[in-house]
Amino acid sequence: MRLVGPNGEQVGIVRIEDALRLAQEADLDLVEVAATARPPVCKLMDFGKYKYETAQKARESRRNQSNTVIKEMKLRPKIDPHDYETKKGHVVRFLRAGDKVKITIMFRGREQSRPELGFRLLQRLAEDVSELGFVESSPRQDGRNMIMVLGPHKKKSEARVDVEAEKAKKQAEREAEQQAERAERAEQVQAHEAERAAGSTKKPKGPADNLDPE
Repeated sequence: MRLVGPNGEQVGIVRIEDALRLAQEADLDLVEVAATARPPVCKLMDFGKYKYETAQKARESRRNQSNTVIKEMKLRPKIDPHDYETKKGHVVRFLRAGDKVKITIMFRGREQSRPELGFRLLQRLAEDVSELGFVESSPRQDGRNMIMVLGPHKKKSEARVDVEAEKAKKQAEREAEQQAERAERAEQVQAHEAERAAGSTKKPKGPADNLDPE
């Protein structure tokens, strides 16, 4: 076999017995890394450490992978202002989380003869969320519907970091408010106890106190 050392150095072609002896002396494992090569290639390594590091890299790769999800939001051409703001809020939340959003305008009856209503609505929505996303797929007619796809400016992994940072910030603010409230209550209790202590040490006035000493 062709033997490779633990640091990648070429040991050369050796017998299996010699390779096993070298592995034992170095307290390492003899691992076959290229079985189809002629001769086969083996390497001296700490196989347990190798498996651990490989698993760690795989986990890190999955963590940083951009798992893009396409959300969908449906609107009507003549949507009222309150509903529009609610739907826009959902789109903002999706984009902030790093997800794409498919916007569908649903036309019914006579509305199908007014596609410009849907187009203007999609343009308005795209402008309203332009800080978080961009038009990845321009508005297009699809039967009775008009469709547009918005893409997030930030990748999924970056958006996740921002969301976690925002959560941590809000948690810290809540804890600071709670600590301030506890400190204020403690001060009030301390002041109340001080008032009670001062009242108890004051000598009550009796009848003899009103007599003229002369």
